[in-house]
Amino acid sequence: MRLVCVYTRRAVLQGLAGIAAALLTVFATGHAAAHDVPLAIKGYDPVAYFTIGKPTRGRAEFEYEWDERRYRFSQAQHRELFKKEPARYLPQFADFCAMALSLGEVVEADPENWLIADGKLYVFGKPTGPALFRKDLARNAAKAQNNKTLLPRP
Repeated sequence: MRLVCVYTRRAVLQGLAGIAAALLTVFATGHAAAHDVPLAIKGYDPVAYFTIGKPTRGRAEFEYEWDERRYRFSQAQHRELFKKEPARYLPQFADFCAMALSLGEVVEADPENWLIADGKLYVFGKPTGPALFRKDLARNAAKAQNNKTLLPRP
């Protein structure tokens, strides 16, 4: 006994269309899921502040998700350093201005305004933030730390 399958062009095209739709759904869902996790410090490389000494935009191909945020890095080596010791490289108050937080305010930081003090990275909302914060570093850092509960969760 021999079975013969006959496919019409219409049936084949409908089958291919169904497969294409399924693949698009899978890719779109995976892509959307990655973007449900917020991008940290506007895509800047947190390790670069320490290694290069300046704000550096990260690249999507060197991305790493940690603590409900996506971090981008300018190079694979920075991503690996971060994976080993994230706390060493994280901005102290996530994406928020350290100076404003010390005053009890929540202001989104601009990663171009930054300071490393006592081995910790701080980011600020305005270019004047780092100098103001440094004027009384210990007191401002302690006040900002006490106000950390004001920060929204991602």
